[in-house]
Amino acid sequence: MVYLNFTDLSEEAQNRLLEDSKKDVERKFGEDIRKYVRENYTCFETMIEEEALRNLYSYTYVFNI
Repeated sequence: MVYLNFTDLSEEAQNRLLEDSKKDVERKFGEDIRKYVRENYTCFETMIEEEALRNLYSYTYVFNI
């Protein structure tokens, strides 16, 4: 069995998955992140990016070979 993680993927695949993860995080936690941003004067895009990167490591990757 071969185990891969996010960093083993091509740059193109990483970018595509990161964009999908950003959408997923915004859908799940968007309102909570917006509230945090308002209270702490941080950047919404930066917060989404950080959470999307964390979210990527919770994904299970399946490859068809």
